[in-house]
Amino acid sequence: EQLETHFDKWLYLLKNLPNLERRPIKLQEKVFKHLFEVAEIAKFNNVELERYEDSLKVYRDLKNVIDTAVEEAQAKAEITGKIKGKIEGKIEIAQIMLKNKESIEKIKNYTGLSEEEISQLKK
Repeated sequence: EQLETHFDKWLYLLKNLPNLERRPIKLQEKVFKHLFEVAEIAKFNNVELERYEDSLKVYRDLKNVIDTAVEEAQAKAEITGKIKGKIEGKIEIAQIMLKNKESIEKIKNYTGLSEEEISQLKK
C-alpha cells in the first residue's frame, strides 16, 4: 500500500482501524502507536477495563512512591553535601590556624570544632 504521507496514513486508519489485528509496519510512528494503544483499551469489556484501571492505579501509586523516594534521596544527598562542605571548611580553617600557632581556644571560637577534634588535626 502507498502510505507515504501522514494524511494517507490517517485516512487508511480511519477506514480500516476496526478491521486491523495488528499495527502495520508503515504505522510505527509514536502518534500511531498511541492511537493503537487507545483503540486496544477501547475494545475492553467491563471486566477487562476494571482490571486495566486497577493495574494503572497500582502502577501510578508505585511510580509516585519511587518518585518521592528519589526526590527525598536527592534532597538528603544535597544536605549531606552541604554539611560535608561546611565541616571540610571548618577543618581547613583550623589547620591553617594551627600552622599559624593560634590557640586552641581561638580555633574553637572561629570554627566551632571541639578541642578533641582540633587535637586530632594536630596528628
